[in-house]
Amino acid sequence: MKKFWNFVKNEDTSETELLFNGPISEDTWWGDEITPALFRDELSKVSGNLTVWLNSPGGDVFAASQIYAMLKNHKGKVTVKIDGIAASAASVVAMAGDETLIAPTAMMMIHDPSTVAMGNKADMEKAITLLEEVKESIINAYETKSHLSRNKIAKMMSDETWLNAKKAYDMGFVDGILFSDKDKSIPVPPEEEPDEDEEKEDTITETYTAMQYSAGKPMQAFLQKVSAVAPAGTPIDQLDKRLALLKY
Repeated sequence: MKKFWNFVKNEDTSETELLFNGPISEDTWWGDEITPALFRDELSKVSGNLTVWLNSPGGDVFAASQIYAMLKNHKGKVTVKIDGIAASAASVVAMAGDETLIAPTAMMMIHDPSTVAMGNKADMEKAITLLEEVKESIINAYETKSHLSRNKIAKMMSDETWLNAKKAYDMGFVDGILFSDKDKSIPVPPEEEPDEDEEKEDTITETYTAMQYSAGKPMQAFLQKVSAVAPAGTPIDQLDKRLALLKY
């Protein structure tokens, strides 16, 4: 299986950087049964702080879940820097940062998990149940980082919500915006509390400030370029076994 990550040494800071550039596990994370162990082994050799550069349209939710757990367990400070896009499963990895920063031109996208299942009626019903459990597990990561309500996060996922840097920061999915002060990565000062009229206006216009899925042809073309390719059919029994990995 082709590695989808790369650990490099930053010559200027002498710190290790982890690069995710492209789909997270184009094939199944468990395709060769050694990939999780290989990633864990490479991460264990990193001492001190770690910077994760993230530019990915997503991929295997199980890979993202285990990477999330491994990064959260890292002894040093983990700083995630989104420099392009953190969509789908990649947005889960972004939540692992002790500090998560986003470039002013970058974007995040969260949506409901999906799979391709085969079988009879009972198998399809089981697949639906599994997807619901996977969604709840993903919400755990978003909720821990953003402190938004589970209902709000669930609605955003169902709507397939796109967030620019400002919106991602305002909603708590990231801790700051890169290059806010020249080359320094510092948080953007929070805005003043709006009055009642402003709050009503924000509620009305919220769906327009976050770029969401549209059935229009231009948006479809855009999504085809940035969304991860749907995986091949996965037997229900395998999905059931992997579900345990997402319960934390």
